[in-house]
Amino acid sequence: MNLVAQIDSRYPSTQDLRLRSKKKVPGFAFEYLDGGCNEDINIVRNTKEIRDVKLQPRYLRNYGESSLKTSLFGIEYDAPFGISPVGLQGLMWPNSPEILAKAAFEHNIPFILSTVTTMSIERASELTEGKAWFQLYNPVDDHVRNDIIGRAESAGCPVLVLLCDVPTFGYRPRDIKNGLALPPKMSVKNILQILGKPEWAIKTLRYGQPTFETLKPYTPEGLNLKQLGLFMDKTFSGKLNREKIMPIRDKWKGKLVLKGVASEEDTKDAIDMGFDGIIVSNHGGRQLDAAESTIAPLSRIAEKYKDQLTIMMDSGIQSGPDIARSLASGADFTFMGRSFMYSVGALGNKGGNHAIAMFKRQLGQVMDQLCCKKIEDLPNHLIK
Repeated sequence: MNLVAQIDSRYPSTQDLRLRSKKKVPGFAFEYLDGGCNEDINIVRNTKEIRDVKLQPRYLRNYGESSLKTSLFGIEYDAPFGISPVGLQGLMWPNSPEILAKAAFEHNIPFILSTVTTMSIERASELTEGKAWFQLYNPVDDHVRNDIIGRAESAGCPVLVLLCDVPTFGYRPRDIKNGLALPPKMSVKNILQILGKPEWAIKTLRYGQPTFETLKPYTPEGLNLKQLGLFMDKTFSGKLNREKIMPIRDKWKGKLVLKGVASEEDTKDAIDMGFDGIIVSNHGGRQLDAAESTIAPLSRIAEKYKDQLTIMMDSGIQSGPDIARSLASGADFTFMGRSFMYSVGALGNKGGNHAIAMFKRQLGQVMDQLCCKKIEDLPNHLIK
């Protein structure tokens, strides 16, 4: 695959994509994507502390050609990164989950579908030939839970990702000010923002107002931010414990991953409950502004539990060097959410392929510069 041909040279970094996306997406939708909770402190901390990690090259080693291929749960992927679950994707850019699912399939990397995004489990499976993972917000109602899990199983999802880091809805000032809704609340301010972004508006008309496609059988229509929070609190239980998790473990026959882990204690519990892997994450800094960065607990967790389950990471990763730093610090695999959404907002249908090709090229350059042949050798280059 010709990576260079898929990269738009005007936007060679995530920051370039972010700035372009900001110009094309209405403010209320962009701020939902771009913002965190409270004062946005942990968004900055996530990336800053990843970039405090330093790697050491070995220039005189005869290492041959480097490879990005990575095995995960018995499947060989073409790179050690995938696309994180993101809610309300179609609000940020029309048809964006389909764009990203198609690109992930073409590039042979994992795509995780969120329970609360704007594409159904069935459509994700169709676009990826049954390779898409599914992230589950745990429903309060056992019937709803079992129905969603059954649909994921029927769709062929190889991995079920159970979310544990949303025991309450995050306090997000920008969304509150914007009166975020699905469809968007038609305040004068929001109408003016939409009129200023004609491509977004035209494509929204083409694809229709975004809705929670997976949740259509269970969800009332027209929820604003407050109603969404009340609905999520009532219908989905972010508060997990063994009693809630074990029926899911018993029912799900594929690989089971716990996302949102931020401590050694929760990792130990995940192992005891039979999880196959964890994703060390703080929800992209959207839930707890007083939390650690993701790279901090990752290093401790990997040192203690590396041989007992698959350890993955997201939150704060924005580049190929960031991916390399995270892998060198103990992650077996990495995921990114905002970076891919910035790319789709900036480049539309070409955004998914652009971002994946860009990250592959950036990471490949780091591997070659370090003289590191395989992804699993990256910890040998970590400067402790």
